[in-house]
Amino acid sequence: MDYMTLKQASEKWGISPRMINYYCSEGRISGAEKMGKVWLIPKNAKKPADARRKFCNR
Repeated sequence: MDYMTLKQASEKWGISPRMINYYCSEGRISGAEKMGKVWLIPKNAKKPADARRKFCNR
C-alpha cells in the first residue's frame, strides 16, 4: 500500500499538518498508522469531515 506523510496530505487536502495529526490521533482517518513518531496515511484515504461545522437543512 502507498502512503503519504502529514505534509503531503496537508497539501492534497488544503488543511494544516497539525489538523491532520489530530485526525490521525483521534482515529478519524482510516488506515493511518504511526511508525515511530511519523504518521503514515494511505494515499487513497478520504479527507475527514470537519466536526466543528454544523450544517442546517433550510
